[in-house]
Parts: sequence; structure tokens; C-alpha cells
Amino acid sequence: MKSEELLDLVLNAISERHGEDTEAYDMRGISILADYFVATSATSSRQLHAIANSIIEACHEANFYDYRVEGNHDSEWLLVDLGDVVVNIFSEDARAFYNLEKIWADGKRVEIEED
Repeated sequence: MKSEELLDLVLNAISERHGEDTEAYDMRGISILADYFVATSATSSRQLHAIANSIIEACHEANFYDYRVEGNHDSEWLLVDLGDVVVNIFSEDARAFYNLEKIWADGKRVEIEED
């Protein structure tokens, strides 16, 4: 699956579970780790896990199984590593604390269509 298709899949899955303040950065040519980095916020632990599960379910529906999930039930930050796309799902406090968007500032911010 192309990284652009994977990004679309991720953004749709996040939108379905009402992730907040979703941002995506095109890091091609800047980072060797991934083509795209995504950050979104959840207002509760339940929503945080629902967003991660929505991404995983969407991957399965697209016959994409090459992913890893980092974080546990008590985490305020879950990472879904899809290879070319890395998704960070934060509580609002954790997102403010880690401020990963500052690290990704050299990347091109991807325009995300709002539903």
C-alpha cells in the first residue's frame, strides 16, 4: 500500500472516532523513519484506545497487517507504527508535554479536509 493511501486510511479512521486537532506532516526527504507523522488528541482514555482500534480495523479491512502498537491500557500516548506512517494518539496533556509537532516543523504540514 502506498504511503499516501495509508495516510488517507489513517485520517479517515481518526475522523470516525472524532480525534481532535489532527495534524499530519509530510516528512519525505527529511526523515528516514517514516514518510508521514500524524498526531491527534483524545479527550479520554476510552477515546484514545477507540482511535487506535479504528486505525487497526481499517488496516485489516485493507489487508494491511504490517503494524505495531506501543503503549498500554493506562497510557496517555499510544503510537501506531504503520511503517511509512506513524500515528501518535495523545491525551491533551501528553500532547502539550511532548510537543512533537515542534520536532516535525521541517516537514510540510498536510492539509486535512474537515468533515
